[in-house]
Amino acid sequence: MSVLVLYAGSAEQWGPYRPALTRAFEAEGLDVELVTEVEDPATVDYIVHSPSGPIRDFTPYTGAKAVLSLWAGVEEIVGNATLTQPLVRMVDAGLTEGMVEWVTGHVLRHHLGMDDHILNQDGTWRPVAPPLARQRRVALLGLGALGSAVGQALAALNFQVTGWSRSAHEVPGLQCLSGDEGLEATLKGADFVILLLPLTPQTIDVMNARTMALPTRGAVILNPGRGPLIDDAALLKALEDGQIGHATLDVFRTEPLPPEHPFWAHPKVTVTPHIASETRPVTAALAIAANIRRSEDGEPMMHVVDRARGY
Repeated sequence: MSVLVLYAGSAEQWGPYRPALTRAFEAEGLDVELVTEVEDPATVDYIVHSPSGPIRDFTPYTGAKAVLSLWAGVEEIVGNATLTQPLVRMVDAGLTEGMVEWVTGHVLRHHLGMDDHILNQDGTWRPVAPPLARQRRVALLGLGALGSAVGQALAALNFQVTGWSRSAHEVPGLQCLSGDEGLEATLKGADFVILLLPLTPQTIDVMNARTMALPTRGAVILNPGRGPLIDDAALLKALEDGQIGHATLDVFRTEPLPPEHPFWAHPKVTVTPHIASETRPVTAALAIAANIRRSEDGEPMMHVVDRARGY
């Protein structure tokens, strides 16, 4: 019997997603009818969704077994009162690989002092070697799939990585802490702070005036997680004071970042346009198809969102 899957992502992404999803469903042995609109919403078995797509009201989709998000973050949909179906967040290899590459690249950039050599080709010989990675402390906030992979990649390069999460986690090769005391211990004396927490009421402004005073003076903050994890005003002050040496930011409270925002012109801020971990249709389609196959086989779906926790 055919499974009816409604693609409710952005119209611009339908072109690449259609063949990617079709191939992924075939590889999982699924007989799927993939559509972008239906006459009777109650006949839909699964919804492939992004907040940029057309669906705001899930009430008519009474037969849907799950809503599968194309985005790793679900804060824009998790509070939708009409969404009574199970919500599955996007976790796929492409997202993880992209995040590891972005974070590792920017950590190494600041660790090695590459900006000084790239931007100062003025004929001055500067034979100053950086410390070894084993002498650098990294505070990693967030130990989900992305955070764990990032932490293990940096630990493999010999950085001293301490990971923190609100609830207790264990990640092979990493020191893992949790709770309020664990957050302070994780940040204290860190040379790098990497933010990969989900956005919840408890994580908003996790980096504020108090917590930004804990890392070593001149520490670097990298935020590829969620914009509201950082108190922007407190960050600007910490940059001016020299407590924070540089901030490399990929996510912001308002996106695109307004042209007049002070981050753009600040000499100690690097802005990247939310590209650290882009959902790639080929790998995202594989994750979606695998989860639908699990559901059709009577197995529990992976990465189902806990509504109470918000992720």
